[in-house]
Amino acid sequence: MSKLYIVPTPVGNFDDMTFRAINTLREVDLILAEDTRTSSVLLRHFDISTPMQSHHKYNEHTAVERVADMLEEGRSIALISDAGTPGISDPGFLLSRECRRRGIDVECLPGATAFVPALVDSGLPCDRFHFEGFLPVKKGRKTRLGILAEKEETVVMYESPHRIVRTLGELAETFGPDREAAVVREISKKFESHYRGTLGELLEEFTSNQPKGEFVIVIDGKKKERPARRQQGDEEDSDLSL
Repeated sequence: MSKLYIVPTPVGNFDDMTFRAINTLREVDLILAEDTRTSSVLLRHFDISTPMQSHHKYNEHTAVERVADMLEEGRSIALISDAGTPGISDPGFLLSRECRRRGIDVECLPGATAFVPALVDSGLPCDRFHFEGFLPVKKGRKTRLGILAEKEETVVMYESPHRIVRTLGELAETFGPDREAAVVREISKKFESHYRGTLGELLEEFTSNQPKGEFVIVIDGKKKERPARRQQGDEEDSDLSL
């Protein structure tokens, strides 16, 4: 049956792969992978021999219509990224949108993504949160940080090892060094590490220790300012005369 399957893959530990994901990848006609070299390791591990083609941010715009055409011809296709759920800071949105536009079935399987365990483990409120993904590298970065600093819900973002110190410094400057936060490194991998404290403390930690791996940063939301407490003799006392 013609359908696009969006299939999450482990962010580090192969044991996080679901039975459903394995069966889907075995049964489809074609697998689209962000990096075929990375995904071939995963497919060999689970004895999956389905043909694979590359589908990444550099060819996604030009490949979307061709893939949608194949789906309309009756082929079933699975989309995977290097790690986690496609479309979450990875290619996937453009193809999903084109399939919806053409009336092609799209099914996203539940599975691994890095920001959810980092958020839940942070100890910060997770009933309401804002997922930012990666910050702009240059244009609009300062403006974006200013907007995020005013959000009252918990803010979650991804960062790479060569920018983590810079980003923590900008966060401490914009949000304030006393804002509570957490950083999780290498989720579900052998050297997974968790750090909690203020942004100022986290900046000091990663400035002193050379960071490696992929990072999720979780930042407490801005606290609402409580209205000033009324003093005896203020307007509320006038209600007693009514």
